[in-house]
Amino acid sequence: MLLDYNRIDPELLPGLETFPALDLNRENISKMRDLLAKRPQPSSSVEVLSDRKTIDTENGTVDVYIYRKNDQPDQPALLWIHGGGYILGNAVDERARIIADHCNCTVFSVDYRLAPEHPFPAGPNDCYATLAWIMNDAKALGIDKDRVAMGGASAGSGMAAGVALMNKDRDNFPLQLQLLLYPMIDNLHATSSGRLENHPVWKQSTSFNAWEMYLDGVPGEQASPYAAATRATDLTGLPPAYICVGSEDLFRDENIDYAQRLIAAGVPCEFSIFPGLYHGADSFTPTARVSRRLNQAFLRALDHALNPQSV
Repeated sequence: MLLDYNRIDPELLPGLETFPALDLNRENISKMRDLLAKRPQPSSSVEVLSDRKTIDTENGTVDVYIYRKNDQPDQPALLWIHGGGYILGNAVDERARIIADHCNCTVFSVDYRLAPEHPFPAGPNDCYATLAWIMNDAKALGIDKDRVAMGGASAGSGMAAGVALMNKDRDNFPLQLQLLLYPMIDNLHATSSGRLENHPVWKQSTSFNAWEMYLDGVPGEQASPYAAATRATDLTGLPPAYICVGSEDLFRDENIDYAQRLIAAGVPCEFSIFPGLYHGADSFTPTARVSRRLNQAFLRALDHALNPQSV
């Protein structure tokens, strides 16, 4: 089954010329990381304070990049988890800077360990350790621990969903929102959108390869819910969620299903689907109207969760 590219918003088509569909596997992952690292990066669009901390965990150290608009105390905070299919990317993230500026909050962007060198549960363990550090050291970090959210994009939001489940079963730190931008949460892709083989940017075969590297070969149905949140059977007691996805995204139907299951479990959940949007298109063509609508929507949802008195 194939995606009809006529369904893609015409404003987003130029992004496909600069970022063709990835073809990733264990054999070429190192080379692909090098190629992506050499891509020119646009200068930041916002001015925020930035810092980097190295925290100690049970599994070693983790670097955390910190972005904030100012040094005022008792700020709300977001634990931000970058995307990249669990196998690519880093914590130096322009979206984290934009969030810090728009929501007047401190954003902690985690440089978690990547598969295949460090398969599950390395990444979620790094992120959970960072969450615990933020909550336990909130006063020293200038954070209001009653106004903390967690989120990410793509695999980052998939990991955020898994860490939210992990948190529920462990310390149950209070989180005001799961911010899940087109989350990668289902390793089976057994949906109508998941069965299409030619999605732009992040296609089915690459996604299956990424899951195999992340799960280190664990069969689909046996995957931990902390790795693939759709494997969870009990979603009660999770923090409120905002989920968004494009209509032409490989993850569309698994995101719709997860939002419906959260609602059925009594979890407050806002869901947005953006017509004509393919996976990550808002990053490749940020000035397109649908990209701007997506960014405005998730920033509004996050601002409402972190700064309810100002909404």
